[in-house]
Amino acid sequence: MMHQIYVANTDNQWFDFLKSNQPLEDVNFWKPNQQLFKAIGEGGLFVFRLKSPRNVIGGYGVLVSSINVPIQFAWDSLGIANGHPDLGDMMRAIRRYRTDQQITPQTLIGCRVLANPVFFEPDEWFEIPSDWSSNIVTGKVYDSHYGEGARLLQQLEQRTHPSVLFSRAKKSFEGFEEVEQARYGEPVSILPRLGQGAFRIRIAGQYRFECAISETRVLPALEAAHIRPYSLGGTHEASNGLLLRKDIHSVLDAGFATITDEYKFHVSDKIRQVFNNGNEYRRLHGASIKLPQDSAYWPSLENLRWHQSQCYVGD
Repeated sequence: MMHQIYVANTDNQWFDFLKSNQPLEDVNFWKPNQQLFKAIGEGGLFVFRLKSPRNVIGGYGVLVSSINVPIQFAWDSLGIANGHPDLGDMMRAIRRYRTDQQITPQTLIGCRVLANPVFFEPDEWFEIPSDWSSNIVTGKVYDSHYGEGARLLQQLEQRTHPSVLFSRAKKSFEGFEEVEQARYGEPVSILPRLGQGAFRIRIAGQYRFECAISETRVLPALEAAHIRPYSLGGTHEASNGLLLRKDIHSVLDAGFATITDEYKFHVSDKIRQVFNNGNEYRRLHGASIKLPQDSAYWPSLENLRWHQSQCYVGD
């Protein structure tokens, strides 16, 4: 796997606002229209090329998700990490690009969620790649092994702790996790730890905006649920998440239901004993969890068994 670096034309106001509000776990490099981003894969570096009159490299983040979501969902998930002080300001910015369309909070936009963003100070900014063209509309991909890509990576490394960027050493730094070198020596992309906002957006996308248990597809009624709560040692990783209807999420958190090793929804009979009700959840007892297409994002047995033993109230 080659190390991919994407250099993106970056709005100066977006950059300045986020820089003034750091530290931030995640940020949303949004696009005003529905647009999936495929130039680089998850774990690739996404570099901020500040637009004219600056024309410099100002920082970077690690791409963790590219997805189309409603404006409201993007705001609820990431808030000011969208680069705006409030939802109204964000919508006004989108309207400037989509003047011929009606924009509502449910309008879909393209989200490129970046983890562990770094915003350099002005005296750390550096020149854009020598082969950069003023005709580039959105951005350009570089290979960090060669030419301008290698120079770009070197410049980023000089401004960042050496264990962060593509290091093969088994070190860690702040939000980053190092990935072991592949079997035959090929380097692999870095995996950043996700913040709450990135976790929410990734889980929603992996579960195709549908409750894993009830098939509900009304996005405002859904939540990204932690199997093992973050406050009790859980993580924001996909293996610790489910997309659930809000009430089902609450029942799971309260321990009146759990998920079996076979990925089935298991409801305790105590829900009826305690509340003299709960039929709407008992009807879902034994339902198979609708899992992401990619098994890498399935809930881990470790997290499921933690919930079964530490949270579930029993049958």
